[in-house]
Amino acid sequence: MDRRDIKRAYKEAKQPMGVYEIRIEGEESVFLGFTTDLRARFNRHRTELKFGSHRNKGLQRLWNERGGAAFRFAVIDELEQEEESTANVDEELETLAEMWTKKMTERGETVVRL
Repeated sequence: MDRRDIKRAYKEAKQPMGVYEIRIEGEESVFLGFTTDLRARFNRHRTELKFGSHRNKGLQRLWNERGGAAFRFAVIDELEQEEESTANVDEELETLAEMWTKKMTERGETVVRL
């Protein structure tokens, strides 16, 4: 396989999608988001934080103060997409994220949506 084949295979492969959280040691808040490509989103968050350019200034401040070792990135729910489904994936992910926001809030956690 040459580089072009590898790139095409990556783009054609199903990427895991779902709801994720970012937790920071010693913090009460949990940062919650959803995406159609979990690996890419985690990479983007880490890269933006590392270079000081994350769009969420509160998250960036915590990264600057605590460092990357204090951060825990985790998938909390995955959405299985059926090949022939006509459902709107973004709407389904938004609903799933809202469900998790409610569940976490009921447990007394402070949720910051990303």
